[in-house]
Amino acid sequence: MLTTKKLTLQEYLAIPQDDNYCELVDGQAIPKMSPKRFHSRVTGALYVLLSQWIEDRGEIGIEWAVILKRKGQDWVPIPDLLYISYDRLSLERFEDEACPIAPELVIEIISSGQSFGDLSEKATDYLQAGVDRVWLIDSHSKSVTIFYPDAPPQTKREDDSLQDELLPGLELTVQQIFQQAGLI
Repeated sequence: MLTTKKLTLQEYLAIPQDDNYCELVDGQAIPKMSPKRFHSRVTGALYVLLSQWIEDRGEIGIEWAVILKRKGQDWVPIPDLLYISYDRLSLERFEDEACPIAPELVIEIISSGQSFGDLSEKATDYLQAGVDRVWLIDSHSKSVTIFYPDAPPQTKREDDSLQDELLPGLELTVQQIFQQAGLI
């Protein structure tokens, strides 16, 4: 019988990540799906648009691992993008490390080979781990589904606004994301 030893958080963090990004899930290093063109374009567009809003509020991370708990175990997902305010993670704590605190916003973009259902479950896990909002981006349906800890998810399209009290001053529509990405 083949057994696989579960990795501790410290063992996982010691793995060289180089070109093979892995998430820590249930004690296993699970390779993250390699993004394709549309995924990459949407990531870039969101980074540009959110960077224009962010000013001195915090930072936007692209594929920045975050240390969380999932079902009582260490979990280190690598969201496509995240936003964490300087209120949560002080600029003075400037280490080259996985994000040690749950961010306000996590953004996951559906890649080919991934399902909305699988990423919806992951969104629920993020919320249970202390993330305040999760945006699930579908480049094929050109939609953004927003997951909340205390309300049902909402799917936004076209000129629907992504304004949120959690992100004060952000004026962004779904259409702007896909226009910036060159997908419409």
